[in-house]
Amino acid sequence: MSPGGAILHVVLLRLPEGHDAAELAEVMAGLAALDLPGMSGFHHGPNLDLEGLSPGLSYGFAARFESREALKLYAEDPAHRALGARLLALVGGPTGLLVADIGG
Repeated sequence: MSPGGAILHVVLLRLPEGHDAAELAEVMAGLAALDLPGMSGFHHGPNLDLEGLSPGLSYGFAARFESREALKLYAEDPAHRALGARLLALVGGPTGLLVADIGG
């Protein structure tokens, strides 16, 4: 894929037992509602882990970005940052999630 091409932003969560399911739902709804240039296709849900290769990563989401610039806008967006802070609190900090940006 050429530089600047589409990127799939994938985040998998290590949710602690007894996590606040309502808070998770609110954060996911907030992320899904973001209307940013170059962002599309937000999906979230339980990690089915059908191959048994991601134990402990029980939930995740993915969003498609048309370019690195669009992903940068998302990363810097104040609403995204606020939702990200809530998500980090929910999973107990940065070690509670795995982020991959796949593509150009």
